[in-house]
Amino acid sequence: MKILIVGAGGVGSAAVRIAVRRDFFDTLVVADYDPARPASLVEAVGDPRLVAAQVDASSASSVAELIRAHGITHVLNAVDPRFVMPIFNGCFEAGATYLDMAMSLSSPHPTDPHTDTGVKLGDDQFAVASAWKDAGSLALVGIGVEPGLSDVFARYAEDELFDEIDELGVRDGANLVVEGYDFAPSFSIWTTIEECLNPPVVFEEGRGWYTTAPFSEPEVFDFPEGIGPVECVNVEHEEVLLMPRWTKAKRVTFKYGLGDEFIEVLKTLHKLGLDSTKPLTVKGVEVSPRDVVAAALPDPATLGDRMSGKTCAGVWVRGTGKDGQPRSTYLYHVVDNEQTMAEYSSQAVVWQTAINPVIALELLATGVWSGAGVLGPEAFDARPFLSLLAAPAPEGYGSPWGIQEKAV
Repeated sequence: MKILIVGAGGVGSAAVRIAVRRDFFDTLVVADYDPARPASLVEAVGDPRLVAAQVDASSASSVAELIRAHGITHVLNAVDPRFVMPIFNGCFEAGATYLDMAMSLSSPHPTDPHTDTGVKLGDDQFAVASAWKDAGSLALVGIGVEPGLSDVFARYAEDELFDEIDELGVRDGANLVVEGYDFAPSFSIWTTIEECLNPPVVFEEGRGWYTTAPFSEPEVFDFPEGIGPVECVNVEHEEVLLMPRWTKAKRVTFKYGLGDEFIEVLKTLHKLGLDSTKPLTVKGVEVSPRDVVAAALPDPATLGDRMSGKTCAGVWVRGTGKDGQPRSTYLYHVVDNEQTMAEYSSQAVVWQTAINPVIALELLATGVWSGAGVLGPEAFDARPFLSLLAAPAPEGYGSPWGIQEKAV
């Protein structure tokens, strides 16, 4: 297997540091628009299988050219979702397997954005699924942590724990603190603005997909392993668009524990128009307001030394268990920033995102997972993935996951 990782930021760098501990690949090319970033990473990691390269992620032809130049078989997209379609199309053009952690962008309904869906996350990719299938090519979409691991949990819950699922409720929360900053998101602010200010999508059997207002339906969810109660709100996310395609859940939701301060900052950015991606002319220079916000904030990849606490990703499943009785179960994965910094020099949020596509790449390399078309994680057997995630090194990745039973 010859892998290309597009993007040498926080998640891309963490994926490299995780992958080099495994032996399932021959070559890993890490590429970025700024060639200094992958060059620095390759030098720091020091694995002879690594190669640094330059690529323009906004150009499908640039991506395809790099794939052909290195004989790449599998591509992991580790950049902002605005670059999904060029990388996706470049992989199809060059015949490489494609993986991403965020799907093609949505756009709200033009007249009823808080009721009806417009262009949904991933619609542009699913529109060409038949072409990928006919070509015998695979695009494995949404294989980060959320989406990604949460979708694997959903598949496992349906296959192993439940006879009937009333709701798959993805719940994400943390008690992370970043010392020395009044406001410092632990993940890409560009992506965070996109998913938090767009109308959240909900799925219900018989109704299909519909939208609500941003930050709607707040609830307090009690997260495990010392994180505790966190208020969570509806946020647009890919799981709601993926899970109904491959599970029989009657309802699918995504709620994120943002906190009041984070929500108020996002609302203020929206009021000021600073969430916009449309360029403005400032003293003769065209610049996107959202790019300015991103440039003004610290790079999430650099926050690990100042960060403390844990982050939790999981899916809350409610329905009828295999014994025919009502069941309420939270399947989850908790990561401690102290541990990921000590072992991988990567902060917890980006590390938790990066480990899942690396596991998927290993399963594809060994033939345990295979397929053609545009497929989500739910389309594959969850058991080998979860076994590899939890098994101690060197057999697995040494990152256990848990199951918590909740009151029915």
